[in-house]
Amino acid sequence: MIRSLSAILAALCLCLTASVAEARSVASINTEWRVKREDIKGAEAPAFDDTKWQVASLPHTFNLSDGDDGAVTAGPSFYRGTAWYRKTLDMRAVPANERLYLQFDGAALVADLFVNGVFVGRHEGGFTTFRFDITRHIKTGKNVLAVRVNNAAWPHVAPLAGDYTFCGGITRGVSLIQTRDAGFDWLDHGSPAVAVSTSNVSERNADLSMAVAVRNSRSRGSKLIVQTRIFSADGKQVFSASKPVNLKANEAGRVVIAGKLPNPHLWNGVADPYIYSVVTEVTDDSATLDRTVTAFGVRSVVFDAQKGLLLNGKPYAVHGVNLHASRAGKGGAISDLDIVEDFDLMAEMGANAVRLVHYPHAQTAYDEADRRGFLVLTEVPVNGTVVDTEAFRANAALQMRELIRQNINHPSIIAWGLGNEVHGTEPFVAATLKGLNAVAEAEDRSRPTIYAHCCQADDAPLAQTSDLIGFNRYFGWYKDEFADMGKWADAYHAKFPTKPFAVLEYGAGGSVRHQESPPARVDPPSGWHPEPYQALYHEANWAQLKARPFIWGAFVWQMFDAASDGRNEGDHSGINDKGLVTYDRRTKKDAFWFYKAQWSAEPVVYITSRRFDERTKAATDVKIYTNQPQVTLKVNGVTIATQTAAGGIVVFKNITLSPGLNQIAAESPYKGQVVRDRVRWNLQAPVGALAQPDRR
Repeated sequence: MIRSLSAILAALCLCLTASVAEARSVASINTEWRVKREDIKGAEAPAFDDTKWQVASLPHTFNLSDGDDGAVTAGPSFYRGTAWYRKTLDMRAVPANERLYLQFDGAALVADLFVNGVFVGRHEGGFTTFRFDITRHIKTGKNVLAVRVNNAAWPHVAPLAGDYTFCGGITRGVSLIQTRDAGFDWLDHGSPAVAVSTSNVSERNADLSMAVAVRNSRSRGSKLIVQTRIFSADGKQVFSASKPVNLKANEAGRVVIAGKLPNPHLWNGVADPYIYSVVTEVTDDSATLDRTVTAFGVRSVVFDAQKGLLLNGKPYAVHGVNLHASRAGKGGAISDLDIVEDFDLMAEMGANAVRLVHYPHAQTAYDEADRRGFLVLTEVPVNGTVVDTEAFRANAALQMRELIRQNINHPSIIAWGLGNEVHGTEPFVAATLKGLNAVAEAEDRSRPTIYAHCCQADDAPLAQTSDLIGFNRYFGWYKDEFADMGKWADAYHAKFPTKPFAVLEYGAGGSVRHQESPPARVDPPSGWHPEPYQALYHEANWAQLKARPFIWGAFVWQMFDAASDGRNEGDHSGINDKGLVTYDRRTKKDAFWFYKAQWSAEPVVYITSRRFDERTKAATDVKIYTNQPQVTLKVNGVTIATQTAAGGIVVFKNITLSPGLNQIAAESPYKGQVVRDRVRWNLQAPVGALAQPDRR
């Protein structure tokens, strides 16, 4: 039933006795769940008949059940309410000196757990890990788990609103954890029980602080010993320390071990994302009770109002994107492989930072960022609307505490997000954010907080609640002009010269089905979102941002199209189409290739407007994105010209297409080879230069 953790420990070449290897075990229980999207009275009862319910594996969203479309974007028909999940487990008896926990990696938005018909507990919040101690509820033989999950708008549970689809269900995995009755505290807000912080980091030294959450579930007091050992990436032990703790019966506590790490190998972004491992053991006077392995990195991050972000004391250009945990056919119930693919695409484009919006993401996302060297912003789901109640503030604070305790060890995370574009009555909105800031400061003094500000004055009270400020700015999309990005940034920097700031969102809609030449200014609500205008927007805005190194980071909104059931624009209702890649991850839009030419070291030659393959005007410009010095254009096998790139862009003006099929090729020499791209455009009928743009 249960998978041992010894494989993980063996990777560090540690010699384990059988008793140590079996101290804690974890088993995934993601298969053979029964699901019904309905609030059914009595569905928690062990004898309830669920044989006609849908059989599902986790992760799962009930918004894909009962005939919903594969995109999980059906606006008015989008279901927000209750569903039930049930699973039967055949269990052995839990020994008297052991405990059994049920871990949920995420269930949206409110989950109630019943074991064998008995209510065990509730979790309010859809995007963080939570655990229940189910030891006393389990019996030998058949056991029934029943989970009632509700994704409706709860008046006290964040998020209350947001420009994304709130998929409901057990959207991440579930597992059983079996441990000894004393050891790590697995009820510590879903945390890994070990929190590693570093300070005063240099190439010579780093101060260490390791806080270990421990729990004694015995009926008597116990003296425990916590030992930590740090290993380098090649398995060499570089630090060791231990500390005793006395816990009363059924008492939890924290043990803090401090020390210094000499000559640390620094985690240095994409160039060198170096990871250490901490092996932490809890023992008593007779045995090793538990052991866990924690990954962490050592680095310093400074936000400078003039130089931008300094990583390990050196300026670091932050090329970022925003990422929703959502994709076609799955909604928010994505797999680890889906997350890896998303990071593959971001890395291919040359991004080195990601803002994980607008809620905590799965652990795999943070792990991938750690190992690839991505800088990460992550935030609680305080988005849009907040309400002036103690219950809401308490829930938001709980979710902030869970976010930090579960993710504090990730070197990729550079700031904790308090929220995004919050609105409401000013005093209590600011009070809510200040409360979250206080929680973050109490939980982690090694990182600043940040707030994503929009739609109010730059110096509004909301913008003063966090340590850092980030702005969501869409100059040239909803209003204003492209050049206003630079004018605004210069004005803010002049008014607040000591305040570091970032642009956390900028972007424009782009449909691969909408093509236009030349692209005209877009009215976003019209639904016409031509891909060439999106590319033009990013060319102009990136030029403004790149020229201002005092902006410590710029994050494109967004890497992928994402579900937003309240939208009806572009070529598909329920989709925010500002992504650089389509929702299904199949098509990289022109703007993707623009950024790849800007950010990636891989040679790029890319002809834009390739999907505008049916045309009616003979005269056209051919635009190419490249990171090479020069590009040669050929049309139907005839060399037209060679031009030098400017800002990663080459435009061949007034190229004449022939009636019928045209072969367009662009090429550039690279290290003794040729980098080449080709497209085919069909000219239906040459009608000359018309006043109106050519559209499809």
